[in-house]
Formats: sequence, structure tokens, C-alpha cells
Amino acid sequence: MSVETAATRPYPAAFHLGQGHLIVHGNFAFVEAFGKGCVGQPAREALIDLPPAAFELMDLVYRTGKPLAARIETSAGERRLVVAPRVDPETGETYGVTSHLRPVTVRPR
Repeated sequence: MSVETAATRPYPAAFHLGQGHLIVHGNFAFVEAFGKGCVGQPAREALIDLPPAAFELMDLVYRTGKPLAARIETSAGERRLVVAPRVDPETGETYGVTSHLRPVTVRPR
């Protein structure tokens, strides 16, 4: 039996489809953070707690097909947003992105 702690709990992650970043799937932590109603909505309309830089990052990853990460400020504090492209293996076209949001950890010196 495993015990879930803050260190082992999954962080919010989602799959966004198309240029509008339609939220197709969110893990439990994502739905818990942003609400059940966010699934099926465009990210810019559903994730209102995220700053514009988060959507600019999603747009850039969708456009270039290259994974990127950035620190963003949220109502819960500073977070690291990692965005990766979802690419069709047959055509090589990017059809969506995945996002992963986690707290920024400060490394001891």
C-alpha cells in the first residue's frame, strides 16, 4: 500500500488539442486545480488563473514543435510550466500539446 504525500502526488497535467488548445484530458490534479468544467473548453477560457505567458508558451510549442518550459506566477505561487508537442508520427504535424505544472523548487546551496 502506497502513501501519497505532497512529494509523490501528481502535479496538474493535461492534453490540449489544436491551435485553440482545447482541453481534451486533464489528470486528477489538473481537474482538482481548475475544475471539472475545464475539460472540453479552450485553455484561454478555462485556465483564467494562468498568466498570458502560459498561453504564449503553448502557442510557441504548437507552432515550432519543440518542447519548452518557463516559470510563471500563479495565484498558488511560482510554478514551472512544461509544454511538449504532440506530433503525428505519420505526417510529422503537431496536433496538440501537453502541459505539466509543478512548483518551482529551490535547490540548497
